[in-house]
Amino acid sequence: MTQPQGAHLVGSVNYDDAETTMRTASAILGRRLRRLPDGEVGTRFHWIMFQPDVLGQAEGIERVGDEPIPFRAGIDARPLRIAQGTDAAGIRLPALGYASAAIDSYVVFSRLRAAGELAEGARFQVSLPTPLAVISSFFSGDDRAAIEPVYTAAILGEVDEILAAIPHDDLAIQWDVASEMGIIERAAGYGKVIEAWWPGDAFDGLVSRLAALVDAVPADVEVGVHLCYGDAGEKHFVEPTDAANLVRYANAVTAASARDLTWLHLPVPIERDDEAYFAPLAGLSYDGELYLGLVHREDGVQGAERRIAAARPFTPEFGVATECGIGRAPAGTTEDILRTHAELAATW
Repeated sequence: MTQPQGAHLVGSVNYDDAETTMRTASAILGRRLRRLPDGEVGTRFHWIMFQPDVLGQAEGIERVGDEPIPFRAGIDARPLRIAQGTDAAGIRLPALGYASAAIDSYVVFSRLRAAGELAEGARFQVSLPTPLAVISSFFSGDDRAAIEPVYTAAILGEVDEILAAIPHDDLAIQWDVASEMGIIERAAGYGKVIEAWWPGDAFDGLVSRLAALVDAVPADVEVGVHLCYGDAGEKHFVEPTDAANLVRYANAVTAASARDLTWLHLPVPIERDDEAYFAPLAGLSYDGELYLGLVHREDGVQGAERRIAAARPFTPEFGVATECGIGRAPAGTTEDILRTHAELAATW
């Protein structure tokens, strides 16, 4: 079997610090990787779960409930609401934490590169949640529409800060897109069906929002999209019937975006090594870097090779990835997962 071209790390990696993540990934995967993430270490380890603790500091935003809801790493998972009588347009959010983390990790990236410990030509990858993920997860009712422009402006402000601090030819930005797939699939997330809050067709709103985020990244910076079905306890919030909704959404977003997408990542459930899952990929209108998330720690190289064989009739050129980040994988499994990528993928 001809090897897939290259590998992609979605974002989170199960190490405690950015240096270990980048050094280990580069040592094992080398020139198979065009981009290196920092592993989403620290408070970002559990994706967006730290954002309520950040947003709850803003005047005009309250936590729902009197008692904290303990989450891992000391996080309080209580949802949020706009305080009664508060004009959401006047709320000033604190720094969200994404820009400062990226800037700190880029210092590590630069030092390791200067020491010759990173693959030549690799860019520094910053993975960011879409505003919709945070809003749909932690706000309810009319508060969602009210806070959306405020939070969107804040996350784009973080992007601007990253763009100002990191040379553009070193940078790659990935938008992590999970809750959007939940709306498309009418799935339950955080105990309730994930629903749109804007008038008109929900799908059209999802397309326009993600296309605007893609276009917010300048043309001299790489931009990617990771479509996702969640990763709570290594489980999806819903199992897709096939790749049809992924393809439909990706096609619509790339058509609506003013700039080209550098890479696209699509997940593949572990149970799906049948051609029926992959058949919709024949209709994917995209010719950039495509990565299929068909690597799973539970069945390693053999399972991934079955899924590669099933995908090839419909999309012969693609690289490999896991279906989501590997930050929540069991301790001690990370290097084996990285080696599986290396065994499956050719260098660029």
